[in-house]
Amino acid sequence: MAVMSAIISLDLAGFVPREDEDGAGSADRVWDDERGVVLSVHDFAIVPDLVAPLDAGERLLRELARYTARSGAALIEAEVRELGGVPGLWQLIKIPRPSGPGQIFVGAWTVPRDRCSVVLKVQAAEGAVSGMREAVVADRVGFDTYFRPHPYDPQLSAPHPYHVADLPEWDAHFPTHPLTLVRQTLARVGATAVLDDRFRALPPFTGPAPDGTAPAEAPRRRWWQKR
Repeated sequence: MAVMSAIISLDLAGFVPREDEDGAGSADRVWDDERGVVLSVHDFAIVPDLVAPLDAGERLLRELARYTARSGAALIEAEVRELGGVPGLWQLIKIPRPSGPGQIFVGAWTVPRDRCSVVLKVQAAEGAVSGMREAVVADRVGFDTYFRPHPYDPQLSAPHPYHVADLPEWDAHFPTHPLTLVRQTLARVGATAVLDDRFRALPPFTGPAPDGTAPAEAPRRRWWQKR
């Protein structure tokens, strides 16, 4: 299947195109800004690898939290929200930086159709100084109430315990923190997304492939592993 550019318009104020780093003629579109935020659009011409259909409710969120944890990352929040008038999955996750201290915060809006999908992704990483948000919030709320059971799976604890410093109410206190920038940028840019009418007309995604995987002939990395 040819890759369709599902998102045909976005408000890219403040962003500039990033040079293609791999030179492989990728269909991905990548931009960044002076704050270190990276914005990208990824079109996938294979069955979406979501763990459950969008209408699965609590099961979708629980399986997402478990799937993300097994991958070495942590799900901060997720919910079904429309992008360009089509139901999609909003997610915020955090992953350890591959080298050095700190974390990378990644947000994505995934819009699945029956045989393809588009992902609008935003990411930003902590710099040389990390952990300040967590330390300040823990001091204010007290260590006993800082950590909480994961809202989507109370039994989940690894690899990153769920804590209140990632909640959106703390964003105003840390306006330049990468999580704040990712959450706000994803909301702002996503609100302006315009989808191609051909993509909108495709049959909706009804669930993963029968074996729970994407077709073997089209392997792919998880969406947060793409730049």
